[in-house]
Amino acid sequence: MNCKNKTKGTRQKAQDYFPLAAPSSQHEVLSPHGARRQDGFTLIEVLIAMTLLSIMVVLLFSSLKICAQSWEQGENKIAEVNEVAVVYNFFQRHLSAAMPVSNDFAQNGMDAAGQPVINSTIAAGAAIEKSKGKNFSFQGKRDSLQFVSVFPASAGRAGMQLFSIQPEREGKDQVVKVTLTPFFPLAEGEEWNTEEVVLLKHVSDFELSYFGATVEDGSKSAWQDEWLEKEIQPKLVKININTSDGVFWPEMIIELKVAGTGTAAVPGIVGGLNASPFGAPN
Repeated sequence: MNCKNKTKGTRQKAQDYFPLAAPSSQHEVLSPHGARRQDGFTLIEVLIAMTLLSIMVVLLFSSLKICAQSWEQGENKIAEVNEVAVVYNFFQRHLSAAMPVSNDFAQNGMDAAGQPVINSTIAAGAAIEKSKGKNFSFQGKRDSLQFVSVFPASAGRAGMQLFSIQPEREGKDQVVKVTLTPFFPLAEGEEWNTEEVVLLKHVSDFELSYFGATVEDGSKSAWQDEWLEKEIQPKLVKININTSDGVFWPEMIIELKVAGTGTAAVPGIVGGLNASPFGAPN
């Protein structure tokens, strides 16, 4: 008994003199050599964790960048498709409904706006009509075109309108412009409400060709670069467009609903003009 009490007393004294030899909490353990060690991360572990975190952040931002680029490319593609659709719908809606009429009210071979046909670009083609004191509405060259079509009554510009389409330079860029002019007699003292809009920008090539009769009797038809000095409309109009921004433009072929001549082929036309300027052909 004395030996046991002596041993306990010696151990107690050792703990009093060497308090580091015993664990002070549940998070502290003794090493095999009796030294105290606290739980935690070593420097190597911290470096490895930071490296892995950096890799994950880089991968995350790379994915976000790819997603943003894909989104932008998709938006650009949608814009390109919409632009092509707008131009195609314009020609399909208005050019296909072109009316074979003559401006009997014009004088000296001038058009409804009192200006040469298509801003002088195809005025020479109306030489025959000038001698008759009128111009046939449809006149076309390789890079310019004019025709008469009708806006619905709900549009801001209702009634028959003369469409003049041709490319023009705007600074370093080439655009295709459409000029709209009312196609009916103007009362004395009034002025034409002419409107000019840009149909397409960044145009590098704008080419037109016309399919129709090559002789007066209509026995032969072929594609032609010009449609001038004729009293009938072509059956088809081919439109080729190339742009400098690299957008692919498919070839457009527009069929004219009325390819006849004069006023017989268009109901509601009297003397080359619609009886009501706000009416539409049937």
